[in-house]
Amino acid sequence: MSHLLILYSTTDGQTVRICERLRSVVEAAGPHVTVKALADGTADDLQRCDAVVIGASIRYGKHKPEVGAFIARHQAALEARPNAFFSVNVVARKPGKDKPEANPYLLKFLRSIAWKPQRLAVFAGKIDYPRYGTLDRTMIRFIMWMTKGPTDRDAVVEFTNWDRVEDFGAEVARMVP
Repeated sequence: MSHLLILYSTTDGQTVRICERLRSVVEAAGPHVTVKALADGTADDLQRCDAVVIGASIRYGKHKPEVGAFIARHQAALEARPNAFFSVNVVARKPGKDKPEANPYLLKFLRSIAWKPQRLAVFAGKIDYPRYGTLDRTMIRFIMWMTKGPTDRDAVVEFTNWDRVEDFGAEVARMVP
């Protein structure tokens, strides 16, 4: 049976939810899927899979340093099998910024790494002000105010387009040998 490995780096959990939706779509097509935190991913995990997807969230315009470090450390293994990368960020809530070729954070990240993923996606994330600490809530509200997003300190707003996640899942399922 074919095996897809999905690795994730998340800040508030939305990337994990997206990975789980990808798992359900891909497994419905046949392949076995393992979803695992990027920090727990190993060279052995990569050697045992037939294809790999990495998903990572952005906070304050950047992916966590662990994402670039993992990719640099395992670039050859990533390139040796079908692969994909997706980014989760709130700027993708805006039309035009919801495509890989136009999302500034994804493009900046791709310029910072040597790996060239075969497939790319970008998904809008979620704002959950009540869960944030004081500093994050204040900073994110300020950013949202500047970009004309939601600023109500009690707001929980999910921007993720689940149909697009499922479409990407179907695309990923087709790449698994």
